[in-house]
Amino acid sequence: MAKDTTRPRGGPPDPVRSLALLWSARDRRPARNARHDLSVDRIVRVAIGVADTEGVDRLSMRRIAEELGVGTMTLYTYVPGKAELVDLMLDTVYGEVVTRPGADAAGECPDGDWRTRLDRIARDNWGLFRRHPWMLHVGVTRPALGPNAVAKYERELRAVADIGLSAIEMDTIVHLVIGHAETTARRADETERVERDSGMTDEEWWRAQGPVLGSLMDSSAFPLAAAVGEAVGAAHGRAYDAGHNFEFGLRRILDGIAVMVDARTDTD
Repeated sequence: MAKDTTRPRGGPPDPVRSLALLWSARDRRPARNARHDLSVDRIVRVAIGVADTEGVDRLSMRRIAEELGVGTMTLYTYVPGKAELVDLMLDTVYGEVVTRPGADAAGECPDGDWRTRLDRIARDNWGLFRRHPWMLHVGVTRPALGPNAVAKYERELRAVADIGLSAIEMDTIVHLVIGHAETTARRADETERVERDSGMTDEEWWRAQGPVLGSLMDSSAFPLAAAVGEAVGAAHGRAYDAGHNFEFGLRRILDGIAVMVDARTDTD
């Protein structure tokens, strides 16, 4: 008996199917029994809308089918499953960076010197994560390399292609900058989630906790924690300000890269 190699729905993505969908015409419809108003691209756009407004926890084939007004099984004639759909969603939103003003499908990098270009790359990714926070929670560590993902990577590499780095250093610096944007965006999203779930802002929470903590903790035993914590709270109204940390960290990362680039220039 032949072995059944059918992948259970809801399992990990099938890379062959994902790549075939990513690199084919996304408005293409199944040959038989196709609805004229339904396509892979429309399904993906609706899925992104659901994830943006309701969160990734609400993302399901059934929920998307409800939004489209079709039966859940109809979606499986267009997309093999949720895992492949997430691959398509990610590649679609990557296109927002690739097609932004000043960039083209070939991966054109922003204007300016390398520092200005890397700054733009960081802000593009920060904005992408902030517009689509579900990207931070889909658990994709090996995203399928669709056309927008590849064009985005090409664009980001071009930002540092002319400053004397090796291929490995170029890749590492790009991922360092994007990783910083992702980490601070994740903290911002976590703060917003807690505020929504609790009905209390960080500022309100610290205002309520401060007097209690002050009555219980001997600040002389923790002088630095007390002084710095008070200064941060006064400056930001919260214990952690993601926007401030994004800006501060990005400047320090670029400063560090500048030291390496300048050292290479001095020895040439």
